Amino acid sequence: MLKEFKEFAMRGNVIDLAVGVIIGGAFGKIISSLVNDIIMPPIGMLLNGVNFSDLFVSLDGSKYASLQNAQEAAAPTLNYGLFINNIIDFLIVAFIVFLFVRMINRLQKPAVPEKAVEETNKDCPFCLSSIPIKASRCPFCTSQLAE
Repeated sequence: MLKEFKEFAMRGNVIDLAVGVIIGGAFGKIISSLVNDIIMPPIGMLLNGVNFSDLFVSLDGSKYASLQNAQEAAAPTLNYGLFINNIIDFLIVAFIVFLFVRMINRLQKPAVPEKAVEETNKDCPFCLSSIPIKASRCPFCTSQLAE
């Protein structure tokens, strides 16, 4: 069983997947920082200083100045601002992955079309048997073929 596991783990696809997950995790942190530290502050400024991280609804009916204050009071909250940030994170990651895949597809060599297969046979117009293309008489029905 250990030998089978080693063979499975050392397959190229498993290693590629592991590398992809590790790189994806690091990439996700970069994108989260891009959204939270670069993109959301100007959007919040354009929306009269709204901080999306502080958009929440307190479920206990109390008013809190910020999400941090509500969390310190252990109040149950719906954090729709954080949800908006995560949606923006996802859209940016999806768009960047789309651009990356598009770039990779353009860099790959275009598929070479297969050579057209020369037809070596044709159908006899009289008996519809398959005969060599250069035949002048059908071997099945003995009809004279036009050239």
